[in-house]
Amino acid sequence: MPTLTREPDSTIQSGPDMPPLDVIFGSTPAMQTVRAKLAQAAATNIPVLIRGASGTGKEIVAKLIHRNSPWGNGPFVKVNCPAIPGTLMESELFGHEKGSFTGAYNRKSGRFASADKGTLFLDEIGDLEANLQAKLLQVLQDGKFSRIGGEHEESAEVRVISATNHYLEEDMGTGAFRQDLYYRLDGISITLPSLAERREDIPHLAEYFVQHYNAAFSRRTPSFSPQGVKKLMDCQWHGNIRELENVIRRYVIFGQEDASLADIKHHDTLTYVPEISLEGDISLKQITRRAVRELEYKVISRVLLEHHGNRTMAAKALKISYRALMYKIRDSGIPRLRNISPKQAIAVPEEEVPDA
Repeated sequence: MPTLTREPDSTIQSGPDMPPLDVIFGSTPAMQTVRAKLAQAAATNIPVLIRGASGTGKEIVAKLIHRNSPWGNGPFVKVNCPAIPGTLMESELFGHEKGSFTGAYNRKSGRFASADKGTLFLDEIGDLEANLQAKLLQVLQDGKFSRIGGEHEESAEVRVISATNHYLEEDMGTGAFRQDLYYRLDGISITLPSLAERREDIPHLAEYFVQHYNAAFSRRTPSFSPQGVKKLMDCQWHGNIRELENVIRRYVIFGQEDASLADIKHHDTLTYVPEISLEGDISLKQITRRAVRELEYKVISRVLLEHHGNRTMAAKALKISYRALMYKIRDSGIPRLRNISPKQAIAVPEEEVPDA
C-alpha cells in the first residue's frame, strides 16, 4: 500500500456527530499527549494501535484520526471483533461468493472491500481468533485477499486502525496473539488514560453530557450542584467515560440528582476497615502491617483488572515504578490476570503477617 502523508496539523478538526475537541481532550497532560500523537498519526496512513480500557473513547479517537487523515473523504468501516462469531468473521472481513457455504445465498463484499480508499477500524483486535490473525497479516502485507469460495485475488487500499483493551505483549507471550501481526498493527501506538487518571476533566464532561441530553430529550434538567460535581469526581468510574455518560443520561431523564448519584455510591473511593479479634492481646504493629498488606492487595488487584493486566499502565496509575509493582505482586501473591475474577479482586490471602 502506498504511504500517503501530509504536514502534521495541530488544529485537529472534529465533526457534527462528535463532541467538541475541548471536551474530548480536556486539560490533563495525559490527554494533551494523546492529542499530539493523534495529530501525528493523522498526517500519514500507517497503521495505528489505540490502547485503553473499555469506555475510554477509543472509537472517537479512531474517527478523529480518519477524519483528519489523507483518507478522510473515504469510508470509515468498523469491525467489532468480539461481536462477530469466528465462523462468520472471515466472510465479514473478506466477503464470499454465492453458494460458498450454507446460507451464502448471494455474493457479498467484505469490510476490506467496503473500506477501499478509506479506514478499516478493527475494534478489540485482541479478541480475533488465531486463524484469522494469520489471514489478516497476509492482507496487511500485500493488500490482497480472496472472497470465501472465490478464485481470484482482489485488492484494496485501506488504512487500518486497531483498538484493544488487552495487554498484547502478554498475549504474545502466551501465544494468544501473533507477534508478527502485532508489529504490523503497531505503527503508531496511542494509549488512552482511564477516567480516574483524568479526574480534572470530569466537571467539563458532566456539563457537556447534561447539555447534550437536554437537547436530545427536550429537557431542562439543571447542571449538577457543586456537591454533585464533587461526588462525580470522587467516584472510581471503572466503566470510564461510557459509565459517566450513562449516569448523566439517567439524571437528565429523571431530573433527580440525589437518586442518580445514589446509583453510583458503590464506586466511592476504596475504604478498608480491618477485622480485629478482641481475644487475647492486641498487637497494633501486627494489625497495622496486615491492614497495609491487605489494602495493597485489594488496590493493586483492582487496578490490574481495570487495566486488563497491563502492569506498565497499572504502575503508572499507582504512581510507582514498574519494578516496585512487580515486587508487590510477588510479595502479595496476586495471581495472573487471566486467573483473576472480580470476586478474587476483593479477596485477601489468609496468611499471617509475622510480628516484628
